[in-house]
Parts: sequence; C-alpha cells; structure tokens
Amino acid sequence: MADTVYLNGKVYTADAGDSVVQAFAVSGGRFLAVGSDDEVRRHAGQGTRVVDLHGRFVSPGLADGHFHNEGGGGGIDLSHARSLQELLTIVANGAAAAQPGTLLVSNSDWHEAQLKEQRLPTAAELDEAAPNNPVVLVRGGHSIILSAGALKRFNITPDTPVPAGGQISRDKDGALTGEIFDTAKALVPLPAPKPLAMDDIVATQRALNAYGITAVRIPGSYKGDMLEALRLWRQAATDHALTLRYTVYMPGFGFRTPQQVDDAIARWGVKQDEGDDFVRIGGIKLIVDGGFEGGHLSRPYQEPYGKGGTYAGLTVSPPSAYEAVVREINRQGWRPTTHAVGDAAVDEVLTAYEKADADTPIAGKRWAIEHAFVVRPDLVKRMQAMKLMVSAQDHLYLAAPVLKRYWGEDIADEVTPVKTFLDAGLLVAGGTDSPVIPFNPFWELYHFASRDTISDGVYGADQKIASRTLLLRLDTINFARLIGEDDHRGSIEPGKLADFVILTDDFLTVPVERIQDMKALATYVGGQEVYRDPGYR
Repeated sequence: MADTVYLNGKVYTADAGDSVVQAFAVSGGRFLAVGSDDEVRRHAGQGTRVVDLHGRFVSPGLADGHFHNEGGGGGIDLSHARSLQELLTIVANGAAAAQPGTLLVSNSDWHEAQLKEQRLPTAAELDEAAPNNPVVLVRGGHSIILSAGALKRFNITPDTPVPAGGQISRDKDGALTGEIFDTAKALVPLPAPKPLAMDDIVATQRALNAYGITAVRIPGSYKGDMLEALRLWRQAATDHALTLRYTVYMPGFGFRTPQQVDDAIARWGVKQDEGDDFVRIGGIKLIVDGGFEGGHLSRPYQEPYGKGGTYAGLTVSPPSAYEAVVREINRQGWRPTTHAVGDAAVDEVLTAYEKADADTPIAGKRWAIEHAFVVRPDLVKRMQAMKLMVSAQDHLYLAAPVLKRYWGEDIADEVTPVKTFLDAGLLVAGGTDSPVIPFNPFWELYHFASRDTISDGVYGADQKIASRTLLLRLDTINFARLIGEDDHRGSIEPGKLADFVILTDDFLTVPVERIQDMKALATYVGGQEVYRDPGYR
C-alpha cells in the first residue's frame, strides 16, 4: 500500500523511453508505482494520502553536478552592483564603516559581466574608493583584485616572482592592474573563513531545495576543510536532518607526486564509493589549468596581461607530474575528475587518462572531465574512445563578454559545446559551478536550450539543445549516471528514491525564453516535502 499517491499530473519520468505519465505512488521513501491515474490509484489504501496535482508538471529532483557553495561567503557584498560606480560606492561605504587600515575583503558572489562596463575595477580605482583601507575583491574561485594599497600591504611589486601556475596581471604598459589569479593568490593570505557549522548546512539545503534541487556533487572544495564538511554531512544524515544528497570528491589540487596521493588517502580515512544514499565519496578532484583568465589554450589569448600576445593560459603542474598522479589514483582504485578549461588542458588530461587506462582499464569507471570549455574534434574522439563523462556548466551565460575579450569571438562561440558532446555519445551532466555562477538550474537549462547570454546575445547557436527531455536528463538521470547511482535514483520509476519536484510551468512546452524564470512549487526528497512555495496550495 502506498503512503501517498499523486494523481492528475503531467509527470516526466526520465526513464529510458522518456515516458510522460499522469500519476505515481510513493511508499517508504521510494516510488512504488508509476502510470495512469487508474493504475496508480490501485495502490491506495485506507491510510493513503491522495494528492491532486491539478495538471502540474512533475520532474525527477534536479541535481547540480558541480557545486561548491550557494553564495560568495562573508565580506562586502557586490552581488547587486550593476556598474563600476555602484561597485566602487559599495566599497567606499564598506571603508566608511571600517577602521582606517583594516583590510576590506569582498564576497565572491559577483562577476564583472554583471557590470555595465563589463570590466574589473583597477587597483587605482579601488584605492580612490577606499584610500585608507587596503581592498581585496574575491571573484569566483580563481581570481582576486587588489587595490594599490593592498598590493603594497602584501608586498606585491612588478618584480615579485610569479608562482608556477599563477599570474600577476599587467596592462599593456606593464603596470600591475591589481588582478592576481590561481596559484599566485597564495601571495595574498586572507583571513580564514568562519568554521563551518550545522546552521550553514541547513541554510544551503533550504536555498537549493527552493529551486527543486535534491542532490549535488561537490568537486573538491566546499566551505573550508572538506573533512570537516564531510563530518557534518554525515552527522546530519545520522540525525535525519539532510534534505540534499551529496556526492563528494576529495581535494587533490596540490598533488604533484604519487606519494602525495598515497599520503592523502591514508589521512582522509575514507574509501572510494563508501557511503549511503545521502553522503557518498565520489572520487578525487584534480586541476590542470586556470579558469576564465587562465584556461590553457593551444593558441594565445587576445588579452595579453602584458605578455605581448604570447600568453595562452596556465598549466598548474607539469604534465609529467599530473600523469604520475592520475596513474597512482588509478592504481589505488580511486576515480579522478579533472578541471580542464582550455583545449590544451583537455589534451593534457586525455594523455594522462590514456596512460592510466593502459595500466588498468578505466572503461565503465565513470572517469570525467570538469568544464571542458574548449575542445577540438580530435579530443572528442579520444574522449569517446575512453567513454569519458563530462560535467558541464553554464559559465558562458554570465561571462560571455569576458570570454570573448580574453579568447576572441570564435573561441567564445565554442565554449561548453554540450550538443557536440551529446552527438558524440558522451554522457553529459549539468551543473553551475556555484558560486562562480549562481546555482539557479533554470538559468543553466535555459542557456543550454538557447545559448543566450545574460548581456551579449546568443553564442554558438549550433550548440542549442532543442529537445526538452534531453535538457532535463542533464540534471536528472545523467547526473545519476555520472555518480553511478542510476540504478536507484535520477528518474521516476518503481523502486527508485522518491526525489521529485513540482514546477511552475510545463517544462516540455513552455516557451524557451520562460525557462529562465521557472521555479519550484514543491520539492521532495525520499518522498518527504522539503520545500513548498508559500503561494502553492
């Protein structure tokens, strides 16, 4: 007998046939039956709750395949700035409220593409806004921007040696702009974030549940120490307090030798794939290049950083060291996923994966690449040969003008070619890379459907995903396949975990431009309601 039956809906199941049905039943946290109203009603008994969906659209719970945290953390909030003047005014107000000499640090929940001018503030502009306080603006996970006062505070000059895998940006005349990224950020030791607490876990869950999100994949970094986050998630699971399901990739960002791999695995005290339906270890996250500013391309950037047109991005570690690390991870029975933005970086990843595959075959082990912004046909063929998976995000939606400025229009048009990957038969799961991009899944799905961007029109129209079911699969069953749990989650089928969301609109028929404005009316994890829009009755 069912605990609850849901009737009179339009239910997209994400099963192998992309079935759309009227109704489903839930029992013990799992789907009991799926089908027509008459078929499902047979599972109702005297104590069964009956819910009339009134024709509403239901999807499997949405998942974010690349999620770090829901917001930019503490500090000066720049998320609402829409021009350089607004940003500088916010900084000036922060300085007015602080003691002279106090270091001012922003949150990371912003991007210059949201500004009318679509550029970063300069060190001089920040100095003018806060002449008595050093300022550090944190932008995403790869870049910081320093005022002239902050450059002085941290003793960064034109003669400062640039760490391997990092960059200290200069203008065309060779003067420091204030932007520092990737490994060079270590030159600027910022105050430690406050320790992660259970309240933070709860707040994150509430925020994501409100968008229909029921699962996330954490690629190597969360809020502070990953082991502490893992401890809190497991404690919350024991206390039946989790309303998100977590797949966690342990951090391997600094690995340069096989011994470092072995030492970290011993220190973590966890095993590949251990866990339960709420918290599971997915593998190890590696990184080979930078982000927007440092993705390693096979041709030079148009944005020179004072390099005279020779700059083509960053290599975080020597390819030979990365290869040795990947082969050791494979030998240890673990699974890597690697951040690779540029085509040269993807090439490096594939070479290492091929060497590891020659040691011990990786087919069927769900090895993946994160981002893969820029690829070439030869790289896609190599990805096919190893049956690799791709974790793709909607960075282009927000950052298109910046990528065009850095890389040129031709390359920017090619960024995140999801259709190319799908046409090649590769498994692609969607996500956002929040907080680099806001975690709204409907922005992500809208971007993949339209290739529209928030401020610069359509990029790469040939990469539009026309099929609405294919779009939803990115954030549902494809996510479950990426993490190897498609046998018991990711679709609305009997026996699977009852994670689902009731949406404001019919995703299969709503005009494409309205996808970005869709919302969740109610979200369920294991059959339990974890979010309800106050206006939904």
